[in-house]
This record gives sequence, structure tokens and C-alpha cells, in this order.
Amino acid sequence: MLFKHSLKTAYRGLEQNRARSILTILGIVIGVTAIILVMSLGQGAQDLILDQVKGMGTRTIIVGGGREPKGPSDAGQIFNDSLRQRDLERLERREYTPSVKYVMPLIFGASGASYQSDTYNLTIFGASPLMVKIFDMPFKSGGMFTDEDIRARSKYVVIGSKVKTQLFGADEAIGQVIKMKGYNFRVIGVLTEQGQSAFNFDEAAIIPYTTAQDYVLGIKYFNRFIIEAESDALVINAADEVALTLRESHNITDPAMDDFFVITQVSLAKSLSSITSVLTIFLAAVAAISLVVGGIGIMNIMLVSVTERTKEIGLRKALGATYKNILTQFLLEAVILTGLGGIIGILLGAFLSWAIATGISNFTSIAWTFSFPVSAAILGLGVSGAIGLIFGLYPARTAANKSPIDALRYE
Repeated sequence: MLFKHSLKTAYRGLEQNRARSILTILGIVIGVTAIILVMSLGQGAQDLILDQVKGMGTRTIIVGGGREPKGPSDAGQIFNDSLRQRDLERLERREYTPSVKYVMPLIFGASGASYQSDTYNLTIFGASPLMVKIFDMPFKSGGMFTDEDIRARSKYVVIGSKVKTQLFGADEAIGQVIKMKGYNFRVIGVLTEQGQSAFNFDEAAIIPYTTAQDYVLGIKYFNRFIIEAESDALVINAADEVALTLRESHNITDPAMDDFFVITQVSLAKSLSSITSVLTIFLAAVAAISLVVGGIGIMNIMLVSVTERTKEIGLRKALGATYKNILTQFLLEAVILTGLGGIIGILLGAFLSWAIATGISNFTSIAWTFSFPVSAAILGLGVSGAIGLIFGLYPARTAANKSPIDALRYE
């Protein structure tokens, strides 16, 4: 029997039980859909994170206190108090860091802000006027505090767009006074809505870092130093100079004992890309478990089909069908089922991914983009076919091994 005849026979066998065939492939459809959905959303999340990192500029260097976090167990390192005022003063001196253009100290924490009867929980950033330049922060009204305000520990505040809406509504915010941690702060600037970025400034209040240390957060250290190199070519030099300067300031001779970490935008992008890729692959592997479940379901249904079609098998063998003919027919039925399930799963996964990405970008401030994972689609289709072969082999061999005499006598 020619292959095309086996294919036609297999198709007719499936067509006779359409409802059962459709129900049989649901496990494969769900599994492939889940894989496409996870891979697509994972790629979208990775693109979003990398775009935000790159948005800070290729010359940006981030210095954090404590050892560099390597996993969830190191999350508490962001509260390490190793970065101090003396470190800031050294880093700002050209004889120590000639490749550095400027250094901005940064501290952050959470607090409630109130205006009249309205209260809003926000993130407080203690920074310097350089923050506007580093993060390219546009103002809707007002402006930033000055270096003089830093030295004077002035109680001025710049608020994000969402904070302004929650506390003042449509009223003018500039010149008004809000209360944080029991102190009155005068609003001198309102930021334009920026959406999701490396830092969510829409829900933040920015105050002089000296004021944040002394009055609001009550700390004498910095969470981060945001540093910009003189040029793209000098980023590595600047990072090395920063590390050497901090080791001297902390009396550290062995780099393995560093109580700080220095990250460039390039290394940060690579690290984040690796993390998101691993998480995406892990989630896709979990979703792929449903493919195995679907394969078991197909094997069970195929065994039932073989039993129901015992007389058909006996009649075909009596008319000259060989072991190979019967085996090929039932294997093709399994592969057609799983392959069709894979195609439907790919189309459904792509549609759901597009719908979710469109919904996120349209109904939130997150600039989420749709990404179709071609490699995942090819993998999903290939795995679907492989599952048809693997889980269809036993039922196909069971059918092929039936004796024509016993099959014709089967009731």
C-alpha cells in the first residue's frame, strides 16, 4: 500500500469519529497554547526590561551597597549601609575618578503623604538635581530643587503625576504643602506622566537626599550611587576607577571581600536577559507537562479505537493488508491528531498573546510589545508530532499484531 493510501485511510478513520477526535486533541492544544503564551509574554517582558535599562543611557554605572545580589536570597542586600558620605566625596574628586562625569547619590523608601483629608502611599526618592538629567524627567509644571536646597536640607518636594492626581485632583499643586513623616513639604514641581520605567516616578515623591536622610527616612547611608562616565568609551575605565576608589575608602585589599557592587548598563542588560530567559524556559517546561498528559490521553483513546475497530482490522488483514500497513495507518492517525492540535495551539497561543499584549499597552501605562516566538512555534509543532509517534506507537502495534481470524470473530 502506498503512503498516500495509508494517509487517506487514517484520515477517514478520524473523520468517522469527529467529536472524539476533537476532544482527544484538547490536551495538546492546551499544552502548545500555554507554551506559546509563556514564551511570547516572557519575550515581551524581557524586551520591556531591556528597553527600560537602555533608557538610562549606555554611560550609566550603578553602585550598590553590599555584595552583588545573585538571587532571591540576596534581596536584602539593597539595605546594606556600606555607601557613606565619605564615599560620595571621594568619587566626586577628579583625581580619584577622572573618567567619571558626575555622581548622584540615591536613597529610597516608602511613606504616606497627606494633603487635607487625602492620603496616598508613595515611594520617596532622596536625590540631587542631577536626577532630572540622568533620567530625562520632563516637568508638567514647576521645576527641580537646587544644590543649595541640598545643603540647606530644604523641605521641597517634586511629585509624580499619579501622586498629584490622587492628592490634588484637578487643582493646582505647585505651592501647596503636603505632610510626610510629620513634616510639611512644599510642592515645587510636578512630573509629566512617564509610565512604567526603571523607577516608577508617577507614584513617587523626590526630595533632597539630605532632607530624606535627616527627616524622612532617618538613615545616614545611600542605597545607590548613579554615575555617568565621560563617554561611552570610558565606561569600563570609570567602573574600574569607582571600584578602586571605594576599596581604598573601605580599606579593602581583596576584591572578593567587596562590600559594594558596580554594574554597568551592558552587564546589567546581560544579567537581566539571562534571568528572564531562564524563567521563561522554566515556565515553558512546566507548561509542557500538559503535552505529556495530552499524549497519555491520546494513547488511551487510540487503544479504545483499536478495540472498537477490531473487525475492520481483521477484514483489512484478510484482504491483504500487512503488519506495516496497519501500523502506519494507526501511527498516522495519532500524528495527524497531535499535529492538528499543535497547529491549533500555535494559532490560539499567538492570538491570546497578541490580545494580552494589546490589552496591557492600551489599558496601562506599560509599553508592552507583542512578540511571536517562532522558535517556540516550531518546537511546539515538532514536539506535538513526536508525542503522536511516541504515544501512538503502542496502540498501533497492538492493532498491527492482531490475528485476522481472531479479529473477524470478535464481537
